[in-house]
Amino acid sequence: MGITVAKSAGFCFGVNRAIEAVYAAIGTGTLFTYGPIIHNKTVTDNLAKQGVKSIENLDGIDEGTIVIRSHGVGEIVYKGIEEKGLNIIDGTCPFVKKIHKIVHKNSQDGSKIIIVGSRIHPEVMGINGWCNNNAIIVESVEEINALELDQSSRYSVVVQTTFRRNKFDSIIKALSEKKVDARIYDTICSATDERQKEAIELSKIMDKMIVIGDKNSSNTQKLYEICKKNCNNTYNVESFEDLVLNIFNRNDKIGITAGASTPSAIIKEVISVMSEIQNDAVEKIEGEEELTFQQMLDESLVTLHTGDVVKGTVIQISNEEVSVTLGYKSDGIIPRGEYSSDATVVPSKEVQVGDEIEVFVVRVNDGDGNVLLSKKRIESMKGMDDLQKAFDDKVAVEGKVTEVVKGGIIAVVNGVRVFIPSSQVSNRFVEDLNVYKGQTINFNIIELDRTKRRIIGGRKALIEKENAAKKETLFATIEAGKKVKGTVSRLTDFGAFVNLGGIDGLIHISEMSWGRITNPREVLKEGDEVEVVVLEADKEKGKISLSLKDVSSNPWTGAAEKYAIGSIVEGKVVRMVPFGAFVELEVGVDGLVHISQIANKHVVKPEDELKIGETIKVKVLEVNAEAKKISLSKREAEAPVEEAVAVDAE
Repeated sequence: MGITVAKSAGFCFGVNRAIEAVYAAIGTGTLFTYGPIIHNKTVTDNLAKQGVKSIENLDGIDEGTIVIRSHGVGEIVYKGIEEKGLNIIDGTCPFVKKIHKIVHKNSQDGSKIIIVGSRIHPEVMGINGWCNNNAIIVESVEEINALELDQSSRYSVVVQTTFRRNKFDSIIKALSEKKVDARIYDTICSATDERQKEAIELSKIMDKMIVIGDKNSSNTQKLYEICKKNCNNTYNVESFEDLVLNIFNRNDKIGITAGASTPSAIIKEVISVMSEIQNDAVEKIEGEEELTFQQMLDESLVTLHTGDVVKGTVIQISNEEVSVTLGYKSDGIIPRGEYSSDATVVPSKEVQVGDEIEVFVVRVNDGDGNVLLSKKRIESMKGMDDLQKAFDDKVAVEGKVTEVVKGGIIAVVNGVRVFIPSSQVSNRFVEDLNVYKGQTINFNIIELDRTKRRIIGGRKALIEKENAAKKETLFATIEAGKKVKGTVSRLTDFGAFVNLGGIDGLIHISEMSWGRITNPREVLKEGDEVEVVVLEADKEKGKISLSLKDVSSNPWTGAAEKYAIGSIVEGKVVRMVPFGAFVELEVGVDGLVHISQIANKHVVKPEDELKIGETIKVKVLEVNAEAKKISLSKREAEAPVEEAVAVDAE
């Protein structure tokens, strides 16, 4: 197995600088980081154990030190810290700091700011805070093309430090075609550029690629996407614990790179495991497709037209078209498509002849002399006000999922279509979003722009908050040795995750059966109700280890008596290793025949003398039931026979 590690893998200068600043400040008093210091759970969990708290705002913080993360923050945060008299350690990456200065100066000089990057990335939100949050944010050529820019205005363009070079170049090319006065600042971090270029070259020549880094890290996910284009067998792991036992082959050429938020210790652990294990397996995470702003508008939002709002009476329902008398010279028609934003609604089951309804006049004459009406636009007008209030008050709303579109789902709230990106549908990766279709779900409104008619919802933070409460309740009652019931929520190559009510526990493949299994799917399937034993419940790490094994049927109980030292027993060869062969004596009990104990001659490879599935006689040399180890000898089991043959020959 050949392993090549990218030279640029791991912490970049800016991230390392911020991390060192936090650790240096530990012990000097109450310490907070403004947002997670980096997108890496190992680091943030470690800091939390040492009393460093992550905050999203300054509410309730009256003393202590605030560490600004490497992503940076807006100007208003600095002013808030100063007004409260708090201490500050500025861990903002110097490259990001440079962008803040560019944006601040140019906006004060009257230039309009365009930020190329992800609008939900903390770095972009921080940059926007240096121009009073008035920047135009784009992340695709389609979004640039959709913009109507003022030819008489000056524009200054900056770019997220971790943005992909080729995408930025395409966006700038599209911007130049608009013939506007725009000054371009190429603020992509050179380290990011180098890391991505190296990932491209490495992934072109490797059989398999491993990208190490947090799945919430933007730069890690960009590396994953880059490598995946050139090497289909690309895997994203957060630590060596994500590596399992059946993906990699002995002769594979394996490339390893890591995001800027990945500590060197984690990289070394992965390399160590890959160097020692020749048949590992890695859980595959499919990359999510990118959604452009224009596509989002096309697929998720309703276009409204100015018109009269009137009341009418239903006089007929034919082929799901609703006829309404308005007291005018012509009746009105509500086509099925204009009845409700929920395409599954059947008008004839919702309204009856004689019902009075409120409608929106789309056109006075639809070409056939009728008035074209819409009921769903009334819903949208009222629903928009409700969503605005929910957005302002930061309260959750309830909506029904009506469609699965590219990059996410559409939920209807009071007649208004809300787009929920796939990354915000859950707090974990969802392979098939169709499972949500038809469901009524709760979510927050995380972005609402009435002018642009853009509404984006998110469930991730809501689910994490709910799960935190459930987790607290669960950990208060759960303990090692206790039997609990749950539902299998997800299967992987290394085990099964069981939902215990707010938190998942893991049944490792080794804890599924006393016998040998190669895939958890041999024992379980998603949706199975199971009763399991708690092996360990670690509240600090939020991890629960489970076992499906029945302790009363442990085949190792009494193994020392059943397989007494010196006894001759039969077993089946089940596995070959370079140093010998494992022989199954009964389901769940294996013994090792060392290569030196296979035959009365020098054996180069176990395969030269034995075959998988072959039944052989062996002599028990040693039994350690506690460690679940039995040493066997085929050579000594056959020795009496060989001696008898020798005597007969004389």
